[in-house]
Amino acid sequence: MSDFPRWKYALVALAMLFGIIYALPNVFVPLPSVQVTATHNAAPIDQSMQKKVADALVAQHIPALDVSVQGDHLLATFANTDVQKSGADAIKATLGDGYSVAFNLKSVVPSWLRAIGARSMPLGLDLQGGVHFLMQVDQSDVVDKQENSYADDIRGLLRLKNIHYESVARSAVKGQGIAVILRSANDRSTASDAIANEYTDLNVANGPSTQDRFVLNVVVKPEKLLDLSRSTITQNLSTLRNRINVLGVSEPLIQQQGESRIVVELAGVQDPAEAKALIGGTATLQYRPGIGFAGDAAAVDAARTGNIPPEANLYYMHDNHAPVLVSKQIIATGNELVNANSTLDTQSGTPAVSVNLNATGAKKMLDFTTANVGKPMAVVYVERVTETKLVDGKEVRTPRITESVINDARIDGVFSNQFQTTGLGTMEEAHNLANLLKGGALAAPVDIVEERVIGASLGQDNIDKGFKAVLLGLALVLAAAAIYYKLFGLVADIALFFNLVILVAVMSLIGVTLTMPGVAGIVLTLGMAIDANVLICERVREELRNGSTPHAAIRAGYEKAWATILDANVTHLIAALALTTMGTGAIKGFGVTLMIGILTSLFTSVMLTHAFTALIHGHRKLKTLSV
Repeated sequence: MSDFPRWKYALVALAMLFGIIYALPNVFVPLPSVQVTATHNAAPIDQSMQKKVADALVAQHIPALDVSVQGDHLLATFANTDVQKSGADAIKATLGDGYSVAFNLKSVVPSWLRAIGARSMPLGLDLQGGVHFLMQVDQSDVVDKQENSYADDIRGLLRLKNIHYESVARSAVKGQGIAVILRSANDRSTASDAIANEYTDLNVANGPSTQDRFVLNVVVKPEKLLDLSRSTITQNLSTLRNRINVLGVSEPLIQQQGESRIVVELAGVQDPAEAKALIGGTATLQYRPGIGFAGDAAAVDAARTGNIPPEANLYYMHDNHAPVLVSKQIIATGNELVNANSTLDTQSGTPAVSVNLNATGAKKMLDFTTANVGKPMAVVYVERVTETKLVDGKEVRTPRITESVINDARIDGVFSNQFQTTGLGTMEEAHNLANLLKGGALAAPVDIVEERVIGASLGQDNIDKGFKAVLLGLALVLAAAAIYYKLFGLVADIALFFNLVILVAVMSLIGVTLTMPGVAGIVLTLGMAIDANVLICERVREELRNGSTPHAAIRAGYEKAWATILDANVTHLIAALALTTMGTGAIKGFGVTLMIGILTSLFTSVMLTHAFTALIHGHRKLKTLSV
């Protein structure tokens, strides 16, 4: 008689029920949709907005499955991606720049499933389509910024120590660091000791000198440059994650490749131009003292003659290109922003960006505005643009930095951490700048050196092929088991089917992103899972040949096969764990699927088959077994 306990029957039943319920959401295919969100100071999303969008779609003969208000946003659902694109264009034209219009996928999973946390697996780039970017980090820009910063610090130190010097500037020869020119050998010796003691990350050495020019060469130590290089990559990774959060992309892949490259993959993004502009954008703001106002006599004369004061830069206004002189001193930069939102200026009604500074930036802004009420302050817009040209059939990328002044106004009162930046042409321009500032400034500029777009049709083709591979593999294994092991093979087939169901349920519950390597992991799991049942069936056959009764053969078959099954799966589990913890991207996705599959296989191949076998044979007098 069977000694399979009732609590195990209950456990198997609960596991099967869990698998069916939590795998079920994957049957419901999400629908292409367009999400509309109100930007700052725009009219809120309400029923009138819903009617306006619905009427616009009808007027342009664009069929929408549904247009509904969901919380603070509006969602328009379409039958396919072609209609979705047309719908998005129509909605943008209807609502204008005051609203963010983005592509999305609407879940059609029933509410009762969502209420218990059941959801479908998110699809990766290779299954859903999207964009792939490979970006090169400009490490030389980091060195330039660091050397400029040290040059400013050294000037301040020499003034503090009352050491007379002629100039402190970066060397004309790249890689030679900073050249400090002093007036006497004594001044050079004193300056060398002061710099070496104050800045331990610098190497200080005497340079070639003349009778009245004594040179110090100051170079950043190699280990400091290495630390800068590593921290630059880390900061850029963090900034890119912040920027991509603005896009609302599910499960983005952002990782370092080699010493100076970053890979970004965004699944489901159907507008690569928007993503490219946001993640590759290096636009930021600098708040600087103004030497004068735009278009005044001094600025016009400097633009005409080229005679620019040594403490100033000559820029041009962003809108009317009027010349303006701006101090080289920087009060605050985009690095010191906490938050930024597009808005309308309360006085002029023109587009603006509402800015919040951190404590460091707020203190500097407070000190400056307190001492300079009535004087000008300029907002410099700095943007890095990469120009691509074909030279001898090869792409040559040349980075170019453009700087312009978007606002040059008189300081009317004291302020610190919160204020507005005006001078922007449209609300869309203000919105884009706010997004860049909100995501943070990149520690070093990045150039997109490779861009690939995987269309939704290719993703669907991958899904179809993967689905066919799973079905074909499953069908062949089921047929082989049923033919060779008869009734025990059919029981193994049931267990294999529920192994797939429970595996999909677990992956859906914990939010594993399904990719093509994940599909490969599922196919491999199904192939490996039958091994345990082969061991059990062969053990049962062996016991029958040795003269054991059918019930004794079943009991001994499961008991003796368990140790071998456990050993084999533990070694597989170790390999899967190594792939998961040490691998990245596709390798990690394969490892995660394989690891979950091994655990579910252990349960279904042993306990679930034992439960079904006991249920079939447990209360019958048997002369033989169909195995």
